[in-house]
Amino acid sequence: MLRVFIDEAGDLGWILDKPYRRGGSSRFLTLCFLLTPDALAKHPVRLVKRFKQKHRIPRGEELKGKDLTGSQLEEFASKVGGLVQAHDQLKLLAITVQKDNVQPHTREDPNKLYNYMIRLCLLDHLRGQTEAAIIPDPRSIKVASGNSMVDYLQTTLWFDLSSQTRLFHYPVESGKSNNLQLVDVVSHVVWSHHEDRQSTAYKLLAPHMVCKHLFFA
Repeated sequence: MLRVFIDEAGDLGWILDKPYRRGGSSRFLTLCFLLTPDALAKHPVRLVKRFKQKHRIPRGEELKGKDLTGSQLEEFASKVGGLVQAHDQLKLLAITVQKDNVQPHTREDPNKLYNYMIRLCLLDHLRGQTEAAIIPDPRSIKVASGNSMVDYLQTTLWFDLSSQTRLFHYPVESGKSNNLQLVDVVSHVVWSHHEDRQSTAYKLLAPHMVCKHLFFA
């Protein structure tokens, strides 16, 4: 079974007439995905464990990209890039939307934008699978229903693409999943490149990812 771990950086707010972090919403939203077959899922787990151990981060403490220093983000990005390069069945995907360019009438239901972004990234990777588990952190999905996302993908696969892939929804709190913690850091690296022009870690990681952009000027 293919496992798909999902996390995000940025927010789904639409207060765009005020500066971000001073009453305004983020200008970008990034979703990231780690795709791994069962047999390789242990490798990202080990990477996160070793990184925590090296930097004396308690085992039970959640690894968050926003809490890491620039040098730590660069180190992490380099290690993740090396891991993906060593195992070509591991895939890292990202999609970033420039929210200023999202049409006003489509902002009323952020669930639709969120699901559309996931569709653009995942469908080509899911359609050839027999089974796939969608594994988000339920706290990170700031929309009405995580199930609606899986139902949307399943319907599209079966009826639009004539795919027989069966999807399963296994939300897990990221504090209990090292794979989700890896995706958290990666999503922060990608989002920070767009939101804050902090790009050093991104440049190390981008060659090993598929990065898409939505509604960019």
